[in-house]
Amino acid sequence: MAAAKYDADSITVLEGLEAVRRRPGMYIGSLGPRGLNHLIYEVVDNSVDEHLAGECTEIHVTLEEDGSCTVQDNGRGIPVEMHKKGVSAERVVLTTLHAGGKFDHDSYKTSGGLHGVGSSVVNALSTHMDITICRGGVVFHDAYAKGKPTVELVNGLLPVVGKSRQRGTRTNFLPDETIFETIRFRADWLKSRLHEIAYLNPGLTIFYKNDRKGEEEEVTFHEPGGIVAYVEEISKGKERVCDPISFHGESDGIQVDAVVQFVNEFEENILGFCNNICTTEGGTHLVGFKTRFTQLINSYARELGILKEKDTNFTGADTRNGMIALIAVRHPDPVFEGQTKTKLGSQDASKAVASVTGDELTLFFDRNVETLKNIIACAEKSAKIRRSEEKAKTNMLSKPKFSFDSNGKLANCESRDASKCEIFIVEGDSAGGSAKMGRNRQYQAILPIRGKILNVEKASMDKVLANAEIKTMINTFGCGFSEGYGNDFDITKLRYDKIILMTDADVDGSHIDTLLLTFFYRFMPDLINEGHVYIAMPPLYKVVPKKGEGIYLYDDAALEKYRRTHKGDFTLQRYKGLGEMDAAQLWETTLDPENRVLKRVEIEDGRLASEVTEMLMGSEVPPRRDFIHDHADEAVIDA
Repeated sequence: MAAAKYDADSITVLEGLEAVRRRPGMYIGSLGPRGLNHLIYEVVDNSVDEHLAGECTEIHVTLEEDGSCTVQDNGRGIPVEMHKKGVSAERVVLTTLHAGGKFDHDSYKTSGGLHGVGSSVVNALSTHMDITICRGGVVFHDAYAKGKPTVELVNGLLPVVGKSRQRGTRTNFLPDETIFETIRFRADWLKSRLHEIAYLNPGLTIFYKNDRKGEEEEVTFHEPGGIVAYVEEISKGKERVCDPISFHGESDGIQVDAVVQFVNEFEENILGFCNNICTTEGGTHLVGFKTRFTQLINSYARELGILKEKDTNFTGADTRNGMIALIAVRHPDPVFEGQTKTKLGSQDASKAVASVTGDELTLFFDRNVETLKNIIACAEKSAKIRRSEEKAKTNMLSKPKFSFDSNGKLANCESRDASKCEIFIVEGDSAGGSAKMGRNRQYQAILPIRGKILNVEKASMDKVLANAEIKTMINTFGCGFSEGYGNDFDITKLRYDKIILMTDADVDGSHIDTLLLTFFYRFMPDLINEGHVYIAMPPLYKVVPKKGEGIYLYDDAALEKYRRTHKGDFTLQRYKGLGEMDAAQLWETTLDPENRVLKRVEIEDGRLASEVTEMLMGSEVPPRRDFIHDHADEAVIDA
């Protein structure tokens, strides 16, 4: 076959915002609920930047009844004067990538929206966007449809629609349903994000309102206690080792605010922010803090004689055992890894945070020796447990019977190219047998598990490592695991690109999924963070009409729709479990990449995910009981 012609005519230039609509994932990271909510965050971030500039005290965020979202602030309002491009500056901001005031350090000293693509991307990905600007006593209006203006300018300027003593910008937008998987915003994620912003900005008040039918709610977020109150909220209900330690400083033009708290827990919880953006994947600011904190604790431990000359230093994980911390930096020109800003890459942030941490905590510890000793005691306890469990881990995971290919359960695939391989974790021997027969042996592996695995949220480390199913998964995946006393996890050693949970479509199957996800989240979080974990969606029904071929239906809504159009002239088969399908049916519905339905597991809000996991899977009964009581009407009950 001859190669297609490739010359100058083959080069396509996407004008205006067409590039965003053609490749939206490049700008918002996802077309699912996470990317959808990100549209709101982009608009809210612009208002927060006005607050950081000292020009805004209130932000109103409303989920409208029609599914759109409105964000209104009392800032200066988007500039409407004539831009050098020959049109209103507002029109340039909303229709041009990399245009905005965030590049001008005289207008914004620090800002979350530094790429200049936020508002224009939201505009491009919305069915409609409506802008009202109150500036200089005058009200201006503009509107767009899928990124294209629908309001005619008057001599290049926005039309004046009224007068007002108020000021600020009001933005209403409805996401484009042809681009997103869903256009229903996640209210719980939004409220969590707005609450975070309120903690980070004690002088800001955020008014949240939900006008969607059946969800009506109004909440005001105002946290004058700032990030100290945030850390106290996270540590609520936990046994404190010390009171929160807060400090502030500046180095090389980078402002650093931090709070450190220790509780009697065997895990760490460190949140990072840069210019009000939650860096869920960490970054250089957290590296600087962790490195300097570890150095400080080891130095003080030797100075106090707690660590002898022959003793090895505490590891970083040891020194952070029981730590709850929040590190927030305000950087005049940060470098984020990706438009969604989940990881900070600025090297100077590491040096600045390390410098401020070292100076401020040295002053504090010199004046509060008892607090210092309590923190070092946490590191001592962690080191002792780590050493004993490293021995247990070595003994348990090095036995030949748990080697990669000879554990007796795994039906491995032939390929060793991890980028092409996928593994199905299957409930029970019956479904496992059908899956082994129906799979593509070249790249699909099957790992049956017996019953429900251990709930790792309640179990001690020795019980976790003694669990046969967990040991099998650790060895099979090949990338090790993370836990509170060290980190042997290496994502580059992962043997499968997709880890797919394939359980029955019933309550027991959902419980097994939950237990598996809890294990991944606590011991292999990067599997989820980097998009390797999926949940298979097997069909619930097969309907066979009197004439024609049978089709599979995946939920009750699909069955109800089918019944309305076929009036009972069909036979119905209900699949109680995967074991009821033969190998051919399992391939056709759940294994075949061309036909199957998979849900990728994502984490939108790390703090919220950790809290919910602890509440639902942990040992404390009252919070779980309250949650069940509050959300009972949302439960899906098996027929």
